[in-house]
Amino acid sequence: MTAPARRELVEALRQRYAAATREAKVSILSEFASVSGLHRKSAIRVLNAVAEPEPPIKRAGRPRLYDQAVQQGLVTLWEASDRVCGKRLKALLPVLLTALEKHGHMAVDPTVKASLLALSAATMDRLLAPTRAVASGRRKRRAPSPLRRKMPVRTFAEWGGARIGEMEMDLVAHCGTMNAGSYVSSLVMTDVVSGWTECAPVVVRSRELIVDTVERLRQALPFPLLSLDTDNGVEFVNEVLVEYCAKHGLGLTRSRPYLKNDQAWIEQKNGAVVRRMVGYARLEGIAAGQALGRLYASSRLFVNFFQPSFKLAEKHREGSRIIKRYLAPATPAARLMTAESIAPEIKTRLKDLAESLDPLRLLDEIRAMQHHLAGVAKGERMHTPAIRDADLTEFLAGLALAWKAGEVRPTHANKPRPSRTWRTHVDAFKDVWSEMTGWLEDDPDQTGIDLLARLQHAYPGRFPDGLLRTLQRRLADWRLKASYRLVFRDLHPQPSVQTATTVSSSHEVEGGGQPAPLKAEVPAPFLHTSIPETPRCGDLSDNVETRLSLRLDADRR
Repeated sequence: MTAPARRELVEALRQRYAAATREAKVSILSEFASVSGLHRKSAIRVLNAVAEPEPPIKRAGRPRLYDQAVQQGLVTLWEASDRVCGKRLKALLPVLLTALEKHGHMAVDPTVKASLLALSAATMDRLLAPTRAVASGRRKRRAPSPLRRKMPVRTFAEWGGARIGEMEMDLVAHCGTMNAGSYVSSLVMTDVVSGWTECAPVVVRSRELIVDTVERLRQALPFPLLSLDTDNGVEFVNEVLVEYCAKHGLGLTRSRPYLKNDQAWIEQKNGAVVRRMVGYARLEGIAAGQALGRLYASSRLFVNFFQPSFKLAEKHREGSRIIKRYLAPATPAARLMTAESIAPEIKTRLKDLAESLDPLRLLDEIRAMQHHLAGVAKGERMHTPAIRDADLTEFLAGLALAWKAGEVRPTHANKPRPSRTWRTHVDAFKDVWSEMTGWLEDDPDQTGIDLLARLQHAYPGRFPDGLLRTLQRRLADWRLKASYRLVFRDLHPQPSVQTATTVSSSHEVEGGGQPAPLKAEVPAPFLHTSIPETPRCGDLSDNVETRLSLRLDADRR
């Protein structure tokens, strides 16, 4: 009995033998042993064994037409052509191979040459695929996951027929200069058609928390939400958000990776609303989240009802110029109240709300919370202040002069520069200044040019002409101090001297018995001619004081 026939017999009897009774098994075993010629124990093992799967049939593959020599020659020609594609290499190969042989760069066997010329473009690409993969260093492109396939891509060119309620969504990180650790983020949603923008703080980037925030913002919208368009961050591309949108019948799309122009509307609002209101400081913790919530509660009304924005009407090219035409600026609330798709009752609620809002009070609340956020970012304040209900008269009066202070937003205030108390160059007059002071006391009318010439004569080659401007500044400082000592010499605690040329004014004592700086005795004006006869208490000589007094008298006249 042949092996295939025995195998077929075993397969036919195995199921019968397993399901048979003891008496039937004895009969089947006797019959199988007599037919197959196996020993009775061997026949028992064969019938009780588990059926093995048949080995797969090895089919003879297509014979290899191009050997290693052809593939190596193709790689050389591909490199010589500067790595062109298969279709271009197919057209170039006869010319390139002939040129290389002509100049003695290659000596190709006729059989290999015939095989190279017989290659098709597709075969060239197939043979060069492993070489290209190593040469380019690129990883194999992965197919999109099933989750991403549930979120189709929507580019910037596919918003032509957008409706009110189709919104873009993004997350703005308040991480400062270091994108590490835990920090507060802002979830921003903007309507593509009307520009209506909603913001909310997110303390941690949790999927469930983001979905809860989206639901809260959806309830606050004055119109029904139709769809959401997000980027490819893991906070949006997840099953939680996909299930939420499917449950509420919302469309869910995403932009292309690393192409922010697909979300042009939300990117513009990230800067015009969030960064303009909050700034770029790092915000952490619950206190910062509460402060952001208070800020967005006022800013959403201020932005949507009192901040007009432009909207592009058309764009066309004229030669090298791109001409853009915009609609008249309008607030998002005004666009909603003029839209035909908005229900009349919604328009009525928007109109009533617009009439009840006080823009000045909203701006005052925004400035107060910005001041608080600036303190939170510096670690100064940790609790959200109470709701303000103060008189706005002082705030309104300050608006007329607020421009003089520069930046009025506390979140964007520049850090004050430290005062400069150091020198950047070596003082060239440090060793001779005491000598120069004596020259000036003898003759205060000397100019900087006179002093420099005198120094150059006394110290040849030490003081170049380039030090003239430095010396003039030093001379101006000396004259200012000398004038101050002359005019305010009686401010120093000296015995009082009563003369006909001095006007005495009573000293006022302010908290501690110190004389007030502006209530001290000062010299009477236009009486400096009698100064040389008056006793002096300063550290200047009589000659210096006389000449400076005369100069001051001449300046006043």
